[in-house]
Amino acid sequence: MKKSTKISAILGVSLVIIYVMITILLPPKLDQKFNSIAIAAPYTVSAKAQEVYNSLDFVADLHCDALLWKRDLLERNDFGAVDIPRMLDANIGIQGFTIVTKSPKNMNFDKNTGDTDQITLPYILQGRPISSWFDLCERAIAQCEALQEFESESDGSFRIIKSVADLNAYLTDKKQNKSITAGFLGIEGMHAINGNLDNIDKLFDSGVRMMSPTHFFDNELGSSAHGVLHEGLTDFGRNAIRRLREKRIILDISHSSTMLIDEIFEMESGPVVSSHTGAQGDCETVRNLSDAHLIKIAASNGLIGIAMFEPATCGASPAATARSIKYCIDLVGADYVALGSDFDGAIRTHTDITGMPLYVEEMLRLAISEEDIRKVMGENVKRFLLNNLPE
Repeated sequence: MKKSTKISAILGVSLVIIYVMITILLPPKLDQKFNSIAIAAPYTVSAKAQEVYNSLDFVADLHCDALLWKRDLLERNDFGAVDIPRMLDANIGIQGFTIVTKSPKNMNFDKNTGDTDQITLPYILQGRPISSWFDLCERAIAQCEALQEFESESDGSFRIIKSVADLNAYLTDKKQNKSITAGFLGIEGMHAINGNLDNIDKLFDSGVRMMSPTHFFDNELGSSAHGVLHEGLTDFGRNAIRRLREKRIILDISHSSTMLIDEIFEMESGPVVSSHTGAQGDCETVRNLSDAHLIKIAASNGLIGIAMFEPATCGASPAATARSIKYCIDLVGADYVALGSDFDGAIRTHTDITGMPLYVEEMLRLAISEEDIRKVMGENVKRFLLNNLPE
């Protein structure tokens, strides 16, 4: 072997070793840096709150971004908010696992463009499939496949819900075995379809059952609440919404502009959710929904998922989330209010997933009835999925 060839081979092997080491060592550090918890576990509540929590048949959360991080969800982690062992500890019935595929650099709530992307480099450094490094649809599919792998390696303790039949079978089994939990897949921002409606079908086939038109920047479908144009739906966006309805994919209006939300309600009357939000009447920020939009969600037989982080609740504790929940109950009734934490969404959430009893404690302090607490904590999500998932 020529000396130059030998040097090249050694250099190549060295680079591969360095890359592999980076994929092992760096992802946990990024995860810990971006996903912090305001109140650390373990959590304690009053005997009454624990009694109510223990009596719940079903606890559900509509939104977490745990799949964005290269975290082993089958292991109990001491960072981040969600993994399957902690879901089991909290007796979670269903967790929404939402997929982020692109995020602008210097992201903020006021004005972002889609010209930059701070997810590409972490995706490469996480050792994700090469096909997903620069293709947004493939990034989404890679996250779907990651959750499917966790399911297959969980020894039956975790299931992905894709249909009414899946959910009914799971509910029957969970009555006999509390040591199982489940989740469903969603997409946060339909730039993930790369401007191709057929990719909606492709993502549906990969297990996705909820999608939001926009995330933090304007895209081919229309305007984000945090974008530049603050307009409504494009013609392509209208066609995309119609395709969602054909596939029985749940429509999530989180992060959408005011005009885009108005135009969705104008064009069709199917159920709409906001998977992670707050109420402007309780916490006035661009991140949150107006009373008019909250009322329209309820009128559509949809769901309002109340988040668990300060910019959505104007407070850094479960009490702030409980206050927002009560505001929505008073406005539209308890049948349309749910939990939408935004766990692991590169933000500081009030608690991790094992802190769910704290939210029951705070709702009791606000004199929310036990019946309404049951609805908010999970019964509404269960009913909604039974009514709206594909058969």
